[in-house]
Amino acid sequence: MPIIAAIAVLEILIIVHELGHFLAARTQGIRVSRFSIGFGPVLWKYQGAQTEYALRAIPLGGYVAFPDDEPIQETTPNDPGLLSNRPILDRAIVISAGVIANLVFAYLLLVVQVGSAGIPQVDYRAGVLIPQVATQVSTAAVDAGIQAGDLVTAVNGTDLAAGEAGVKTLRQAIENNPNQPLTLTLERDAQTLTVQVIPQVGEEGMPKIGVGLIPNVEISHRRPQNFGEILSTGASEFERLTKLTVQGFGQLIGNFREAAGQVSGPVAIVAIGADIARSDASRLLQFGALISINLAIINILPLPALDGGQLALLLVEGLRGKPLPSEVQYGVMQTGLFLLLGLGMVLIVRDTANLEWVQRLLQ
Repeated sequence: MPIIAAIAVLEILIIVHELGHFLAARTQGIRVSRFSIGFGPVLWKYQGAQTEYALRAIPLGGYVAFPDDEPIQETTPNDPGLLSNRPILDRAIVISAGVIANLVFAYLLLVVQVGSAGIPQVDYRAGVLIPQVATQVSTAAVDAGIQAGDLVTAVNGTDLAAGEAGVKTLRQAIENNPNQPLTLTLERDAQTLTVQVIPQVGEEGMPKIGVGLIPNVEISHRRPQNFGEILSTGASEFERLTKLTVQGFGQLIGNFREAAGQVSGPVAIVAIGADIARSDASRLLQFGALISINLAIINILPLPALDGGQLALLLVEGLRGKPLPSEVQYGVMQTGLFLLLGLGMVLIVRDTANLEWVQRLLQ
């Protein structure tokens, strides 16, 4: 059930994105030939007056197709119902509507979460929490016996403060002691442990031990006082998640070699969502909002085959006063689609191989 819930969240976000394109087109009188949920073999379909609606076997995607994109569709060159015959502004609205829909939906999810679960109150405690340990390869943390969920309370006898200060102290200790033993004091299942870990210098030249580090916090919730507080708190959380997402993409672009390994595909996203559903189903709303914001930002990037790539072509058309030759546009979009599909397959294979039950099979 947690896996099904996570897949459902991901698919709902994709449907919201495609529905944004669909509604933006239909409200402007632009014809849509297909609205498909999922990919692969058709499980169910219905032919409406203008649009074929279909449910397909692989529930990790979806698409909206226009008559312009399908050679089998009978069209007239000057048909105002075709997307390609509409002014640049009309087309820009249709193309960007999916991104806008994801952002609006993310905000609504956060409003629902605040209204149902309450306003989070964060209490920072001393120490640094280790949420995950890289287990797919031998790391210093694995060799030292460090486990996900351990709380680091001291490094080399120095107590770690609460909040980001403690994380900074531990991170600096790791970075300043390459190939030198560090003594960590841990709390695990109400027991105090002492381990020695030796930071290893990675390919990028930075010492690391192969763990994630986050502040040790205890979160409680209080009921909002009124509907206005629900809306304002949802807006504040939306702003926070958006900033974190943009910063994450900035780090990926600015330090691609080190950050590329943290990029997750649909398999890893579903696995994370399943873990959240098992531990606290109410957090699925925040998880869905975060993924929806990520989908919006990814799609607005000016890359071929993404919404941002199509908007970039519209910008070029506006500057030139005429569109690029159709064969050039087709080549750019097909190349981008090929690269995205290739990246998607790589991420799926990598994330599947990193799943815990797959790791057990391979041992």
